[in-house]
Amino acid sequence: MRKVLQFFYLLVLVFKAGLSFAQVSPVVPSDTLRTIEIIRGNTLREKKIDSLTKIETIAGNVIIHEGTTKFTCDSAIINRRLNTMEAFGNVHINQGDSVFTSSQYIKYLGNERIAYLKRNVTLTDKKSTLTTPELEYNLTTGIGKYNNGGKVVSGKTVLTSTQGIYYEDTKDIYFINKVDVVDPKSRIKADSLLYNTLTQKLIFIGPTSIKNKDGNIFTTQGTYDLKNGDAFFGNRPLIKDSSGRVYTANNIAFDDKSGQTQFEGQAIIKDSANKFIITGNQVFYSKKNNSFLATKKPVLIIWQDKDTTYVSGDTLFSGYTKNINDGIYISDSSGISKEVDSTRRIIAKKNSSGVQLKQTKIINADKADTSIRYFLAYHNVKIFNDSLQAVSDSLFYSGADSTFRLFYDPVIWSGKSQVTGDTIFLYTKNKKAERVYVFENGIMINKINSEFYNQVAGKTINGYFKKGVIDYVRVKGSPAESIYFVQDQDSAFSGMNHADGSVIDMYFIKQQLDKVKFLNDVHGKLYPMRRIPQDQKYLKKFVWLDKRRPKNKLELFE
Repeated sequence: MRKVLQFFYLLVLVFKAGLSFAQVSPVVPSDTLRTIEIIRGNTLREKKIDSLTKIETIAGNVIIHEGTTKFTCDSAIINRRLNTMEAFGNVHINQGDSVFTSSQYIKYLGNERIAYLKRNVTLTDKKSTLTTPELEYNLTTGIGKYNNGGKVVSGKTVLTSTQGIYYEDTKDIYFINKVDVVDPKSRIKADSLLYNTLTQKLIFIGPTSIKNKDGNIFTTQGTYDLKNGDAFFGNRPLIKDSSGRVYTANNIAFDDKSGQTQFEGQAIIKDSANKFIITGNQVFYSKKNNSFLATKKPVLIIWQDKDTTYVSGDTLFSGYTKNINDGIYISDSSGISKEVDSTRRIIAKKNSSGVQLKQTKIINADKADTSIRYFLAYHNVKIFNDSLQAVSDSLFYSGADSTFRLFYDPVIWSGKSQVTGDTIFLYTKNKKAERVYVFENGIMINKINSEFYNQVAGKTINGYFKKGVIDYVRVKGSPAESIYFVQDQDSAFSGMNHADGSVIDMYFIKQQLDKVKFLNDVHGKLYPMRRIPQDQKYLKKFVWLDKRRPKNKLELFE
């Protein structure tokens, strides 16, 4: 019994001593220690370098493990004290099933888990393959770096750069300096960009140019999905398409499947071939039918060297059509209106009561132009150029005949003259007014001074311009009516003529009414200046609308 108690006492002391030692020097878990382990080789040798250093050399079908990482090569040198390895010939590193690397030489630092690969280096992650002369690869973080040029093949896309960083966990590759991307749909050159091998999406973070069959894109910021063609560009990118048209905005987004492009923030679309510019804070473009829809203070600019025309509205739309004038009826002196199409072919005739007459034989049928661009403006429409201004609720403009068609309460001003009516067609030539045609309830007012106005009204008004300035006007009605203030050679007023007739012709000199000529069924009365009745000074529908008149082009951008 005494010996048993002594043994038990000694056992307690040993246990306490062991407990105290464990508190001073905790045991490091064995799974945190990684050692280079030789699995196989044809020959193995040891060589002592000095009193502290001994190396192992292994050659022939070498297999080496470090944890779950497998190295294979033709030969290797291992330094146990430094925990390093050099491998030569057909070197492969296999990290499970995720990343595979190969080269002709590596130097591996086991403590840092960093491999330096040289000569014919490749890194593959099943989605892409990187090739480079030299690569620094961290096996712990899965980050690989190259500085002497590299190429990544990802499906049908090839990316090259001077420098690059590969991130194994996210499958991102950061390309730096002289980046070149060759894709079946595009060619991209950039200062730097980020590419994901899983999503095949590019992220631009520096000056970048993209070239494809549709044109060129220049940007410094954005994304481009090579898989589906969708893209977003910020920081005011610039696009030049194959037709020479130029686009820019604060932000541009593409939907390749639908062919839609959206421009946001100070968008500008410039078409030099057709000499027009569209601006707006929001513009939608359809590649399918080559159309534009502009909102948020849009402006259409139709320019030439000396007299540019500006058009604004709540909404602008532009597209192409074959029959630009379908449904438009033009009246002639016989009271017969003719419906015409874009080729000037007469489709049908209607009499003054709107009854359709016998179908007319098609004459002068030119080949239809399938590339006629037209513009529509909706609500609060304004037009400004140096020689003419106008407003209306809506507008239609055709590139086929350079005609502005103004609907709902239109007003046109030229110098001191104002024209109103139910509908107005303004014909232009070389971007200058050539003719104005007013349908129904037309009235033209020529301001002499703040008190006196020459006026003419009728069912239709035809006005003609010379060099953009009003020259001659013919008014027809049943009857047409006019108020004309007679002036002598010294511009002194001698009376007011209030007359009507079937046709009234007005002639202008330097935008001032010079003379009036009445034709057929003329009736009138001349009032001396001091005996003009106050209720006779103005025609029934007289309204001077100068407050609605655009005063300058900047007003259209506000």
